[in-house]
Amino acid sequence: IWAWKDEYEKRILSQLRLLGCSCDWERTRFTLDPICARAVRVTFFRLFQADKIYRGKRLVNWDTHLRTAVADDEIYYEDVQGHLWTIKYPVAGSAGGEVLHVATTRPETMLGDTAVAVHPDDPRYRHLIGRRVALPLTGREIPIIADPILVDPKFGTGCVKVTPAHDPNDYQTGLRHALPMINLLNPDGTFNENAGPAYAGHHGRAVRKRVVADLEARGLLEKVEPYATRLNFSDRSKTPIEPYLSDQWFVRMDELAQGAIDAVTSGRVKIHPERYAKSYLDWLGEKRDWCISRQLWWGHRIPIWYCDEADESDLERAFAGRTDVAWRRAESGGWLICAETDLAPDALGPGRTLVQDPDVLDTWFSSALWPHSTLGWPEATPELAKYYPTSVLSTARDIITLWVARMVIFGLFNMGDVPFRDVFIHPVIQDGEGRRMSKTLGNGIDPVDIIDLYGADALRFTLALSATETQDLRMPVESATLPNGRVVNTSKRFEEGRTFPNKFWNAARFALMNLEGYTPAPVDLAGLPIEDRWILSLLSKTSAATTADLEGFQFAEATRRLRDFTWNDFCDWYVEILKGRLRRPETRPTAQRVLAAVLDGLCRLLHPIVPFLTEQVWQALAGVAPSRGLPEPSPAAEGACIAPWPSYPEAWLDPEAEAVVAHWQEVVKALRNLRAERNVPKEARIAPILVAAEPAAAILRQGSGLIQALTWATRVTIVPESDRPADAAVTVLADVEVILPLEGLIDRKAEAERHRKRLADLGKQLAANEGKLGNPSFVNKAPAEVVESIRAKVSELTAQRAAVAALLAEAEQDS
Repeated sequence: IWAWKDEYEKRILSQLRLLGCSCDWERTRFTLDPICARAVRVTFFRLFQADKIYRGKRLVNWDTHLRTAVADDEIYYEDVQGHLWTIKYPVAGSAGGEVLHVATTRPETMLGDTAVAVHPDDPRYRHLIGRRVALPLTGREIPIIADPILVDPKFGTGCVKVTPAHDPNDYQTGLRHALPMINLLNPDGTFNENAGPAYAGHHGRAVRKRVVADLEARGLLEKVEPYATRLNFSDRSKTPIEPYLSDQWFVRMDELAQGAIDAVTSGRVKIHPERYAKSYLDWLGEKRDWCISRQLWWGHRIPIWYCDEADESDLERAFAGRTDVAWRRAESGGWLICAETDLAPDALGPGRTLVQDPDVLDTWFSSALWPHSTLGWPEATPELAKYYPTSVLSTARDIITLWVARMVIFGLFNMGDVPFRDVFIHPVIQDGEGRRMSKTLGNGIDPVDIIDLYGADALRFTLALSATETQDLRMPVESATLPNGRVVNTSKRFEEGRTFPNKFWNAARFALMNLEGYTPAPVDLAGLPIEDRWILSLLSKTSAATTADLEGFQFAEATRRLRDFTWNDFCDWYVEILKGRLRRPETRPTAQRVLAAVLDGLCRLLHPIVPFLTEQVWQALAGVAPSRGLPEPSPAAEGACIAPWPSYPEAWLDPEAEAVVAHWQEVVKALRNLRAERNVPKEARIAPILVAAEPAAAILRQGSGLIQALTWATRVTIVPESDRPADAAVTVLADVEVILPLEGLIDRKAEAERHRKRLADLGKQLAANEGKLGNPSFVNKAPAEVVESIRAKVSELTAQRAAVAALLAEAEQDS
């Protein structure tokens, strides 16, 4: 066990370091560490003392492969095609040979039947209630009972076989009618001696085959029909679950579950997204007792010892004065002794041997203690006082009941308080076909491989951008080759995670190069150029909105918001706008100070998402601008990881500056689009004309220099009215007409030919996609999202074709 632990501990800690996690690496914990083991013992002991733990013979989910009980939450269902066998049960003492027809999907369990149930109001069988039937193949007779809960007279024949030891519903029926419970199975899934010598020692499938053959040979098999049924499978071994009657340890969940329910309904614990609270509340609302014993070879041993030879006076004498030992009578008449520490076999003296229970605890028992056991509980440690309750738990939806609910239960039981205030349920990553990633399918993506391919920041950015409120996240898997030649799985989704850090790094590198000679000094914010006021206003808004996103667990929205501000506003616009000012000595100092402040804020905002890159930029920024900030510079923190989260004054908000720069941006975008649509060469200088009335004209004049620089123009003419040149491209915005004279810039005949080729290509693409939509077989069989994407593609291609057709008409007219 410990060798396994050491191997995987190193691997896990290495992965966490590669991911850039900030942890106290000296405070690692393993579930079997002494501090955690003591917490398990003390919790079990307290539950035992409070009479919330008991041992009983119950029907449990049994994994015959692992030979252990498993919890309801550790099984999954699959619909399988099987058969329905209708068997004749002769009515005992019937002179006319009367029989009951009983249908079952598991004829082999008939060997453990202890009754046949009918509905008390069913006129077909009312006269038989209280009589008996001969159970085929066994030589036993069993009663015909009336049970309105188990039997639906409208379903099947109206007769139901009752096998209390091998079906949950039958088990409850057996309790209601005090029926015998005959266990047919050995722990390995073979049938035992209760099945009879012809069947004992064989596995279920072999017994089923033999039972069906024997019934048919005796004329007791009425018919066999195909039948779809639902089977339970163990999530651990992937083998079918058997309902199995055995002695197990249970936690009484009624009061404990109610406390955990109240914690969520009162808002002491909040689950995000809120819809997942339903899974939590529905499961706890059933208040089913928790089977905590497992028949495994490793884990926390159940701290119970058995002794049949002692009197209570022996116990009182042996454990006098001890508060860490408690006992009660077992159903068998002996003693159940619970202790926080190990008891010696001879603790009661000669002839009174103590035998410890061989079972171990369900792994979720110790896991449920994690929030406080790792902090030193049951000792009153400083760490426990400072950090409990914790703040946020991030986990997956499939362990809301297995882990989250039980942590709340044990937190309330041991600490009197919930273990955390918020629970964030993240999406589950699937492959492109909606399947879970696994080694078996070969569709898993190893995070370390993605780090080797793109870097840790790319991985973190992609996952943060994907942390939406959706239930599942699909990542189409494809192959890639590492520099060492090893082929690994990756996904195109990580491409954006790679390109965004590159984009930011290039902009940051430009900024750092242009911060050479930076001198800190106070800045008059009111006197700043409008583009500086614009970027500071957007930075302030982005910071406030990102903070709200993170506090509301909207991680994807926070990442998207920061990406858009960084990529669009900072890199594509502000850095470009500053280039001219940074070249001029008279404007360079102020531009540097604002640039340093904005880069500082971006590093802090982006650090939780891309920590490696932002820390590198932060350290480089410290080399050229160790003291920075607006309006008064101050020394920066030694690292981005310890810098305070940014918060900017409301005075930075400047709606007027935002509106003015947005107006300039519209014009620049319009001119860039016109250049691209008309295929104007990149190196060609343009001379646009902007037709606008006041006050729009004044705004344009204010930004004419920027518009000229950002559109590669020789001049920008702003007039209240103008005749359009004969050869020009035009776009009309809300309050400005953008005219791009084209004379001497393009070859009309070449443009017409280019548009014809483009039209032909669009026509082929459109025909191919419309052909798919016109194929009923494809539309009916393809996934809905695929069909919808093709419909969207058809709409897009149709719009593109119309636009290119208009350009072609224009080119042909002027050529």
